[in-house]
Amino acid sequence: MSAAGFAAAKLNLALHVTGQRGDGYHLLDSLVVFAGVGDHVTAQPAADLALTLSGPEAQALAPETDNLVLRAARAFAPGPGALLHLSKNLPIASGIGGGSADAAAALRVLADLWQQPLPSPAAVLQLGADVPVCLAGRACRMRGIGEQLDPLPALPPVWAVLANPRIALSTPAVFRALQRRDNPALPTDLPHWPDATALAGWLGRQRNDLQAPALALAPAIGDALAGLAALPGALLARMSGSGATCFALFADETAARAGAAALCASHPDWWLAAAPLGHAADVIPPPVSL
Repeated sequence: MSAAGFAAAKLNLALHVTGQRGDGYHLLDSLVVFAGVGDHVTAQPAADLALTLSGPEAQALAPETDNLVLRAARAFAPGPGALLHLSKNLPIASGIGGGSADAAAALRVLADLWQQPLPSPAAVLQLGADVPVCLAGRACRMRGIGEQLDPLPALPPVWAVLANPRIALSTPAVFRALQRRDNPALPTDLPHWPDATALAGWLGRQRNDLQAPALALAPAIGDALAGLAALPGALLARMSGSGATCFALFADETAARAGAAALCASHPDWWLAAAPLGHAADVIPPPVSL
């Protein structure tokens, strides 16, 4: 018996930092969707817990002896053994929830393999602020420190080109560089977006409050944003999470794939992918990264 799961990349279409608690955790108000590109996690019975790695981005994880996949496995109390395998396609420390998505996928596959309930919401949140939304796998409005999840209104068909200029950014460093932590939240009531153009137009009036500090730490993010914004058919270009991955929204697959191919030709050293956006279950199987 074995179990398998897909760890979809997470995109913050908007990310407002609205405060900071006394314990240091930041309060967020963010729109989160999932992209049809990601990692894969499998598990099979074993005497002990172990993890093997493969995939184009696996080498960056190799030095880690205690990554989020193994920490997720230990959140089951007590848990039997399992041999986990992570096929790593998403770049690490890139603002698209790769580690959190891997942890969430590990929780799902181990619950299936072991026929156990998932760990408590508090234990899931302890793995990281993005793990609850990745575990839910739904396009959500994410608030608090990541524990308050409200499903978004129905999303129109929309595609994205994801671009990372091969920069790994420390999330704590980006937050430390943030000039203001009490920024306005998203509007209380979210509208209905009839199409990708309407969604992008509304998002253009929102923000990613971490984009400016990330740019100050890694000016090459500006090159990614400029390159994405210049693509024919691009509706909006923005950074996701704490960076350095940026994205551009497109109304259709053809324009997105053409844009990704153009950027791949001009920036062969970047990590690039074109993918549909939505709920995690709706974007499987993922397209092949460029």
